[in-house]
Amino acid sequence: MPLIVINNDTHFIQEMNSQGVKLVVVDYTASWCGPCRRIAPVFEELSRKYNRATFLKVDVDKCKETAASQGVSAMPTFILYRNKTKLDRIQGADAAALEAKIKQYYGTVDSTGDDDDDDCGVPGVTNLASFIQKNQCEALNESDDHSLLPFLENPSKHLESDCDPQLIISLSFTQAVKVHSLKIKAPPNSGPKTVKLFINLPNTIDFDAAMSNTATQELELTPKDLDGNPVNLRYVKFQNVQNLQIFVKDNQNDEEVTRIDKLVILGLPLATTNMGDFKRISGKVGEAH
Repeated sequence: MPLIVINNDTHFIQEMNSQGVKLVVVDYTASWCGPCRRIAPVFEELSRKYNRATFLKVDVDKCKETAASQGVSAMPTFILYRNKTKLDRIQGADAAALEAKIKQYYGTVDSTGDDDDDDCGVPGVTNLASFIQKNQCEALNESDDHSLLPFLENPSKHLESDCDPQLIISLSFTQAVKVHSLKIKAPPNSGPKTVKLFINLPNTIDFDAAMSNTATQELELTPKDLDGNPVNLRYVKFQNVQNLQIFVKDNQNDEEVTRIDKLVILGLPLATTNMGDFKRISGKVGEAH
């Protein structure tokens, strides 16, 4: 999608409301700002390179309410959004940092060529991968050679249990989310079968507690569910999720180890920015140095 130049505050609201769950990257700029002019060609090139995201250019002098409501007080400022929720921001003309943030939230193309597009095949929800706080995640009974962190960071990696089929996957989110469904790809023989989901536990659950405690939801997966199709959850029970713990009790054919090739959490961030409720804030807009 080509770079969109925002003409006024109403135009900004219209564009944000029309983007759904796509990643939106906004350049808050000013015509008199030297660093803004220097990074402008880079921003335009990034809009062509990452064409599944939407790139907006907002002149803060033409869109004063927008700049004020988004807390922009120096230029250039770049803010990344999804579903009208702020994901991250960068202040200053740092092209490398900007592209790194875009890569972080953009999504991936896996090794089979399947595109993890923003709606992930389910209207109105998004892949929550960009909201997972990877340094706060862990897996119990993970294989040393096929552990959780590489699995989360690299779509060509897989996750495997170690000495028996059971796994506990503990995922923390950077903000509260609503979890709608899971997409799992795994071998039909060694993929997960009985899965118990727990939310908002203060610590990672252990195997004894996972076996005995009542789960938020328990799933009995079939080989058909391991093709990467969405497995719907009881959405009403997953409306305010800070962390999600997935206990894999066994696998399809009682194999020695359990393997997961892909795990996608689908949902929405809980807090969204109301783009129609702008409030002016005091403070002078100035150029970043």
